[in-house]
Amino acid sequence: MKDLSQLLFNFEQKKNFKHEDYFVCSSNYYAYNLINSWPKWGKNFINICGEKYSGKTHLSSIFLKKFKGVNIDAHSLKSFNFKDLKIHQNIVLDNFDKNIDEKLIYSLFNILDQDNKYMIINSLIPITEINFKLQDLISRTKYCLIAKIEKPEDDLVFALILKNLSDRQIAVDKKLIDFIIKRIDRSYSKIFEFIYKIDEISLKKKKSIDFKIIKEVLKV
Repeated sequence: MKDLSQLLFNFEQKKNFKHEDYFVCSSNYYAYNLINSWPKWGKNFINICGEKYSGKTHLSSIFLKKFKGVNIDAHSLKSFNFKDLKIHQNIVLDNFDKNIDEKLIYSLFNILDQDNKYMIINSLIPITEINFKLQDLISRTKYCLIAKIEKPEDDLVFALILKNLSDRQIAVDKKLIDFIIKRIDRSYSKIFEFIYKIDEISLKKKKSIDFKIIKEVLKV
């Protein structure tokens, strides 16, 4: 029999990117409203930026399901045949950061601009704040519309905790969630890590999530 910790490490919870499961609030309203207003963006390229787990992939999934297009990982662009872009009006470029192939990205911008296509670029920080070496690429990024997902407020923290628990098929009493909200850091990554840890401890101890487990992870 496999070690329990190994099973926990290999376990992947079901990702749920349904439109109705996206919680809209002030921190993400601009980005949400923007993707749903396509093609009335004012510009052909938009940049959705926000910390890890802030919902960029969820938003992109909503967009592609509604308006169709192709999702490309920025680090896998070398293996993508640019000729295939002709059949797509919309492109989502995921995991965009300073380590991308700058000349290749610049070429992509040019091709999409010439063909009047649309692109959503997902990144952790605004692409205008990334220190690229290629000046032409820097100039290109300045023409992107920036939609930043801000830190979550209480309503969104509640929704994120509920969704992450639901994705892992975990039921928790509301009073426990209220307790968590008052003490957890306002960070998407911290929320995700917290859910992972309480789930891990619960499975290891073979007991339901309670105040003791929550306090252990929160260190209160």
